[in-house]
Amino acid sequence: ENDIKNCLHEIRIALLEADVNYKVVKEFINSVNDKMQQEKISESLTPTQQIIKIVNGEITSTLGSKQLHKNFTDNQVKSLFEKYSKKEIKLNYILQMLKIKRRRFFLLLTKYRKDPDGFSIQYERSTINRKIDPDIEKHIIKELKIEKNLIEAKDVPIRYYNYSYIKDLLEQKYCQRVSLPTIIDRAKRNNFYFLRPKRKAHDREVITNYPGELVQHDSSHHLFAPYAGSKWYLITSIDDYSRLILYAVLVERETTWEHILALEAVLLKFGFPLAYYVDSHSIFRFVQGRDSFWRNHYRLTDEVNPQWKQVLDDCRIKVTYALSPQAKGKIERPYRWIQDRLVRTCYRENIRDIKEAQLILNSLFRKYNYRIVHSTTGEIPYIRFQRAIREKRTLFREFRIMPPFLSTKDIFCLKVD
Repeated sequence: ENDIKNCLHEIRIALLEADVNYKVVKEFINSVNDKMQQEKISESLTPTQQIIKIVNGEITSTLGSKQLHKNFTDNQVKSLFEKYSKKEIKLNYILQMLKIKRRRFFLLLTKYRKDPDGFSIQYERSTINRKIDPDIEKHIIKELKIEKNLIEAKDVPIRYYNYSYIKDLLEQKYCQRVSLPTIIDRAKRNNFYFLRPKRKAHDREVITNYPGELVQHDSSHHLFAPYAGSKWYLITSIDDYSRLILYAVLVERETTWEHILALEAVLLKFGFPLAYYVDSHSIFRFVQGRDSFWRNHYRLTDEVNPQWKQVLDDCRIKVTYALSPQAKGKIERPYRWIQDRLVRTCYRENIRDIKEAQLILNSLFRKYNYRIVHSTTGEIPYIRFQRAIREKRTLFREFRIMPPFLSTKDIFCLKVD
C-alpha cells in the first residue's frame, strides 16, 4: 500500500508539472487508485509492471487512442470531410480534432472523394492473426508426441519437454521457422506441457580470468541412445574461462586409459593448462575410507597417485578436486545441454551404434562451441577463447616433451612400478 501511495504521489506531481488541469489530475489519480486496489496480483508481472499497465490504460482512455478508427466513427469523419469540401471548417481544426498529420488527412480525403458512400476508416487485416500453416502445426504435434514418449520412458534421462530443441529441429529438418511462444502455445493446447519445479537459485559466474587457468574434466553415464539398449559414458573437458568444450567422446566402458586418451587429445591440441578440476572418482584420486577397529590403513588419501594423475604430474599440471556435486556446476550445465539434445536426436534417428552417436555428438558440441551464446558469459565460447588468445591472455603453455621422456607415448601411457 505504501508503494502504491508513493507511486501515485510521483504521478500526480509529474502531471501537475506538465500543466495538466488540477481537476483532470485529481480524477485521473482517483481512477488509477481504484483500479490498483481492485487489480488481481499477476504472477507474470512485477508490481511495477502492473502499475505501468494500469496507468497506460488510463492515459489511453483519457486522451484517446492513437488509432483513428477507435476514436471516431465513419459518419463523424465523413461529416468533417463534407464541411471541409464546402469550406465551412479550416484544415488546422480538423487536424487537431482527428490528431493526424496532413499527409494522412489528404490520403483519407482522396479515398472519400472516390467513393463517398463506401468510405470507411475501419481497419481490416489482410492476414488472419494467430494462424500457422497446417503442415507446420502437424510437424509441431508430431515432434511433441515423440517428446512425450521419451519422457515416459523410465530408462531415458529425459524428464521435461525441450521446446527450443523442437524449434531448431523444425528449421533443420523441415525448413520451417516457428517462434518459441507458438510452439509452447500448441503444446499447452494439446496437453504437451507441464511446469517444471522451481530450482534453488544458483549463482553463475566465471571464477577464472584466463583460458587454461582451469580445465574441468568429468564423465556422465546414461542411456544416450535408447535403441542401443546399453548405457555409454560421455567424457568431457571444458575450459572454465571461455566455456569452450575441449573434448567430448562417447565410450562403452570408463577406464583409466580412456581418460588418459582425453588428456592426450587436449594437451597436444591446446597445450599445458595451469590446473585440472575433477571429482574424487577413483580414476582421478585415491581416497581412503575412515579408520575402523577391524581394519589397518597402510595408505591414506592422496598418498597413492592413480595412473591418470601421474600423467598430469609428469606434465607439471596441478589437480584440484571438487568436494561436492554443486562445486562441479559449470561442467554439469554443458553436460545437460549436450546430453539432452544427444538423447533426443539419437532417438529420432534410431541410432544403435556408438560410432553413429559420436557423429551426432560432434555436430552438437561444434554448435555449442561456435554458435550458441553462453548464458553466463554472454558470448560464444570459441569467440571468447580466441579473443583471449589473440590478446595473449592465456595460461596454456606450449606442449613440450621434457626429459627423461623421448616421445608422447612415454607420457600418455599406463606405467608399471
